[in-house]
Amino acid sequence: MTTMKRRGLLAGLVTGGSAIGGAAIAQSIATPQTHTPQPPVTDLTVTEPARARLPVAVCKPVTDWPNLGRYRPANLVSTALPASQRRVVFMGDSLTDNWAALGYQPEFFLPNGFVGRGIGGQTTAQMLVRFWPDVVALKPKVVHILAGTNDIAENDGLYDPAATTGNISAMGSIAKANNIKVILASVLPATEFPWRKGVGNPTDKILKLNSWLKDYAASQRFGFADYWPVLNNGQNAFKPELALDGVHPNRAGYLTMAPVAMAAINKALKA
Repeated sequence: MTTMKRRGLLAGLVTGGSAIGGAAIAQSIATPQTHTPQPPVTDLTVTEPARARLPVAVCKPVTDWPNLGRYRPANLVSTALPASQRRVVFMGDSLTDNWAALGYQPEFFLPNGFVGRGIGGQTTAQMLVRFWPDVVALKPKVVHILAGTNDIAENDGLYDPAATTGNISAMGSIAKANNIKVILASVLPATEFPWRKGVGNPTDKILKLNSWLKDYAASQRFGFADYWPVLNNGQNAFKPELALDGVHPNRAGYLTMAPVAMAAINKALKA
C-alpha cells in the first residue's frame, strides 16, 4: 500500500468516526434521559479469612509487697478491744514477730495490753507502708519500733543508710502526728546473717545505725530501748545462750529484753 493510500484510509476513518460520534451526541441531546433504578446498597463489609489472634499481654497480679493482708483480720479484732488492751504496738520484723509467738514470750504481750505487729524478713520500707493500718489505726498510746536488721542484710536490695533512717524517721513522724509516743529500739547484735552470708560481718553498720537511732530519739524526745548491753557478748556478737542463730533471740533472750522494753514503755507513758 502506497503512502497516499494509507493517508486516505486514515482520513476516512477519522471522518467516519467523527460523524458517528457527532450523531451519537446529537441523539443523546435529542432523546430524554430516563432514570434507571439501582438495586439497594447492601453490606459492603469485606469478610477476611479467619486468622490466628495475636498474643495479648496479660498484667500479672500485683503482689502484697508490704504484706498488708497479714494482720488485716487481727486489726479488726484489735480495734474493737478496749484501749487498755492495745495500749502499745510493737512494730518490726521477725525479731518482733517471734517475741509474741508461742514458745518465746507471748505472756509479755496480752496481759500487758501489748500488740505484736512484726513480720519476718521485712525491711523498714515495708514497715512504713503498713504503719498506718498496723499501728496508727489501732490508736495505741505507744509504738515500739525495732527495725533495720533486714535493711542491713539487704533483703530488699543494697543497704542504703539514708533510706533506712528516712523510713524510721517517717514512722516516728506519723506516730507523733497522731499523738502516739515513740520508742526506737537498738538493732540487736549480729556478726553474720545466716540467710545472707554474702553480706559479710554487719557489726560496723549495726553500730552506726544504733548510734543514729539513739541520737535521733533524743532529738525528737522519743524513748530509746537499748538492747545492746544485755545481749552483746563483749565482742559485738549475740550471747550464744540467748540466741537461736546469732541473730534471733530464744526465749531466754526475750526474757532478757523484756525489762528493757518495759522500762522504756513506762517512761513513755509517764511523759
